[in-house]
Amino acid sequence: MAELLVELLSEEIPARMQARAAADFKRLVGAALDKAQLSYERADADVTPRRLILVVDGLPVAQPDVSEERRGPRADAPEKAIAGFLKSAGLTRDQVEERETPKGTFLFAHIEKKGHATRDVLPALLEGVLSQMPWPKSMRWANTTVSWVRPLHGILAIFDGSALDGTFSFGGQGGDGGNLALSFADNTRGHRFLAPGLFTVSDFADYKAKLHEAKVMIDRDERRSAIVEQADRLASAEGLTIREDAGLLEEVVGLVEWPVVMIGRIDEAFMAVPPEVLITAMRTHQKYFSLLDASGAMAPRFVVVANTEASDGGKQVIAGNERVLRARLADAKFFWDQDRNNTLESRTPQLAERIFHAKLGTDFERVERIAKLAREWAKYSQADPEKSERAAHLCKADLMTEMVGELPELQGLMGQYYALNDGEDAEVAQAIADHYSPLGPGDDCPSAPVSVTVALADKIDTLAGFFIIDQKPTGSKDPFALRRAALGVIRLIVENGLRVPLLTLFDAADKLHRERALVVKDGQPDSSIAISGFATHSRPGWDKPHEPASWELLDFFADRLKAHLREQGIRHDLISAVFALGGEDDLVRLLSRVSALKDFLDTDDGANLLSAYRRASNIVRIEEKKDGTSYEGETEEELLSQHEETELYQTLGRARQQITEALVDERFGAAMAGLAGLRSPLDAFFDTVTVNCDNAQLRTNRLRLLSQIRSALGGVADFSHIEG
Repeated sequence: MAELLVELLSEEIPARMQARAAADFKRLVGAALDKAQLSYERADADVTPRRLILVVDGLPVAQPDVSEERRGPRADAPEKAIAGFLKSAGLTRDQVEERETPKGTFLFAHIEKKGHATRDVLPALLEGVLSQMPWPKSMRWANTTVSWVRPLHGILAIFDGSALDGTFSFGGQGGDGGNLALSFADNTRGHRFLAPGLFTVSDFADYKAKLHEAKVMIDRDERRSAIVEQADRLASAEGLTIREDAGLLEEVVGLVEWPVVMIGRIDEAFMAVPPEVLITAMRTHQKYFSLLDASGAMAPRFVVVANTEASDGGKQVIAGNERVLRARLADAKFFWDQDRNNTLESRTPQLAERIFHAKLGTDFERVERIAKLAREWAKYSQADPEKSERAAHLCKADLMTEMVGELPELQGLMGQYYALNDGEDAEVAQAIADHYSPLGPGDDCPSAPVSVTVALADKIDTLAGFFIIDQKPTGSKDPFALRRAALGVIRLIVENGLRVPLLTLFDAADKLHRERALVVKDGQPDSSIAISGFATHSRPGWDKPHEPASWELLDFFADRLKAHLREQGIRHDLISAVFALGGEDDLVRLLSRVSALKDFLDTDDGANLLSAYRRASNIVRIEEKKDGTSYEGETEEELLSQHEETELYQTLGRARQQITEALVDERFGAAMAGLAGLRSPLDAFFDTVTVNCDNAQLRTNRLRLLSQIRSALGGVADFSHIEG
């Protein structure tokens, strides 16, 4: 068995593309080896800023020999058909066999294929993989025709201890008129600055050891550990700790081949700027890590990860980074000082200059809608209506500040700082900062009443607007992040236990959007707004009609809720079973019902009753289809002739009353307990009672009894949606 080692040496690969590139390279080579019938024991991919590396262990030195039998045309087929078959098989007429089959006499060819040497197969295989590499963005250089993420400088390709004989052509022409191409080699280079010379390698162990001597860590985990260890050591020496930032750490790991960590100083003049501004400016533009003091406050220090070793211990590197940071933070301080010269209130009218969406108007129109919704919906979270409306009115104003223009990541947060500077109420300021949250599954969910109210209004206004103009998510495409917005609404409601009627909220947002559509300019309808009034629609199981977009939104929320709860181990079919009843848009009540249903079905009584329900439902459905009639209706007690059916009838009557009372009081556990009491009499009924008996009256009465079982369970959930 042999080893294949491949390294693609290039200019710096963007950090965000590296992990995906390594996975794609491994996947494509693995698929190509499988197709070539070359088995292997293990394949590992590594990536650094300048090199993509793959090592495959346990490859055979040759492909296996293949024996194949192929059936051809009939023995008496036209000569042209026989000649074609012989040519495809590479045989002559006397080398094939005539064999009798039930369909006649056919020609059969036995083809023996000798496996090629792996060394001869690999060059073309690798060339094919290189031409298929999927990069999010790629480029061509010089006059080449083949694109790559960055210019390639070398291809190391070693099999069983020596270089493969092959090339990768980029097309175009070199100075001598020939194709531009890189030949496979057994040599590579080390660190760009610390060890740029060529050296040869024989296998992966040799390659990794020599690269380490040449100041390159090919293992991503090794580079990450080196950065963390060095940074912790430097921070501890000054009594500080590193501010955790997993995303920045992963990015920096992809920027260096030989990490050298240094610590620099932030001028005290900048420490009066909000720490989030300093952290974001350093993180976004300079890739610096922030440091915290013992109290958790930001310290006037930063950590930079260099990709080189300096002869002076890093003094010039630190001084250079401090100089660059000084200029960067001077801009941030200037924006901070300038922005505070104007209040948020004065900036709100400027939002009319920003188009939120061509069909949904400006950001100013948007905050007007959000403010109206927030005031109306404050009752659901026990928030102050005045504060909710005020926070909504100001929540987008910081988009017009210099700071947010430079650092968009700080929108909302800067609004909080500027609101406090303007003397706004603390709850209002907090709501401005929180109203974008939660942004994702890992983001904290607001809990302050005013914050929750404004966040709900903001997200539902967005969802309603885009659903009205038919810009709903499709497949994997969601350009306006509506799935994230819906999940945010779900978390705001569920985690804060809000009893809100979703359809009422959707209708309110829908109404405000449609009112804008009726605005006229110069006596004429505004043609830039493609929204028209809608007639409300009804649905079975609901007590009143709602806007079409509201129904669509509710269906969308049902899907999002299933995805959200799936992560918590709750089955999607239970959500469907409750939603299918209709009349339910209170998420807190719905989830209580789902939880009780899940607990019930996890018991023996629940599992057995589900099986009995299916049996009863199937019997009724089949007989209704056969008889062309419905067996809905009350059972006639005087026709009950057997003890088991009488017992089931009486138990069912008590259970229906218990279930009805429990559902009214939202005691879903008690409703499930009522269902559990049906198990024994229903089992006894099926064991002893013949439903399809000869007596037509008895048969009809028993089918009605089973139909009532179906309807009794249907008061709790639509059991037909439950799987398993």
